[in-house]
Amino acid sequence: MSDIPEINGPLNGIRILDLTHVWAGPLATRIFSDLGAEIIKVERALGRGTKVAMTEPIAGWLGGEPGDEPWNNNAAFAKLARNSQSISLDLKKPRGKELFLELVAKADVVIENFSARAMPSMQLGWKTLKKHNPRLIYITMPGYGTTGPYKDWVAFGPTVEPMTGLSQMLGYSENEPRNSAMALMDPIAGTTASVALLSALREREETNLGAFVEMSLHEAGTVFNGPWLIDHQLGNDLKPFGNAHPQMAPHGVYKCRSRDLEDDADWVAIACENEEDWGNLLCLLDLDFDPGWDLVVRQRFRSEIDLAITAWTLQFDKHDAAERLQRVGIPAGPVATAPDMLLEAQASERDFFVPLERSATLVPGNPIHMEGLSSKEWSPCPRLGAQSQRILQNWLGYTPSDTRAFLDAGIIAEAPTD
Repeated sequence: MSDIPEINGPLNGIRILDLTHVWAGPLATRIFSDLGAEIIKVERALGRGTKVAMTEPIAGWLGGEPGDEPWNNNAAFAKLARNSQSISLDLKKPRGKELFLELVAKADVVIENFSARAMPSMQLGWKTLKKHNPRLIYITMPGYGTTGPYKDWVAFGPTVEPMTGLSQMLGYSENEPRNSAMALMDPIAGTTASVALLSALREREETNLGAFVEMSLHEAGTVFNGPWLIDHQLGNDLKPFGNAHPQMAPHGVYKCRSRDLEDDADWVAIACENEEDWGNLLCLLDLDFDPGWDLVVRQRFRSEIDLAITAWTLQFDKHDAAERLQRVGIPAGPVATAPDMLLEAQASERDFFVPLERSATLVPGNPIHMEGLSSKEWSPCPRLGAQSQRILQNWLGYTPSDTRAFLDAGIIAEAPTD
């Protein structure tokens, strides 16, 4: 009897060895698993943190406490590891490396987002792996790719982002470049990897051969550089707009009446795309500005217009303000904090957030809606090494006594080791 979860979907039957970490790679494999792929997380025995919880992880703990097994309670890790299985395999031991290569021979995909030198230094790079499986698709996602002068640089989203040009238009003045501080390169690269995998699988159907797929966080982010890249080449003057917009006015976020007397952080976002929106806004707010003002004039009087809008929005909470604006066709929406997102009527109606993990922790669902995909088939993040023996038995045909011997020798693990 197998405890391996199986999910219907377009990637059902695809086996993926997942060596990724942090955000970019794990997000990619979560997308793959939601679409039905079988994800095997190949982890270190000291992965997900150590036995002793020295510091709270960035997203905290499931249930708010580290518990007896903090390595299994990292909320950010759990959010990205649903529908997967875990084998804790020591790749530094010769037998561990041999077992990994045996798994590679049975896999469709290997994906990792280490530095460019990590896998080759263990003699586990593409040239080695394809000898064991000519149909293997190998996806590598280093910060700056596997070639070029930056290939060995350490990369994290907040340091890569300013190098993509995305920071050029952020902020409220030209005196200090800003970045999002959200490691945007990671989710951009993760979602791009899903397209890369589908393309490689499609090509393999025609050639019956695998592929080496190389990506970089840097280049994945650079392709999101907006029209200002072209504007610069055309000699136009560029500057950050803050919450304003170069082709819409008024445009921004406006303070509303708070629902909580101790919290004054409720806001509504408003965008007037054209003269029709401008006229509808004037009627709704009963303002004395000229309905004939074009974009240039509205931008010139931006401060006065924003003050008048704020005087109106302060009468309502953000949901009420957004509803009133939407009723007359003006694009608007309440600015959501994390708690707001979980309680948002739209997300609740569509059952987007799923109480999958321990302590009924809500995690984002799948934004792809199509027949055959359902969160009811999902399974929570596996415990570290939970399927270490079962994977070797199911994939490679080892007996329970064989896998127990691997466990006793420290080649595989089912919990962190000293």
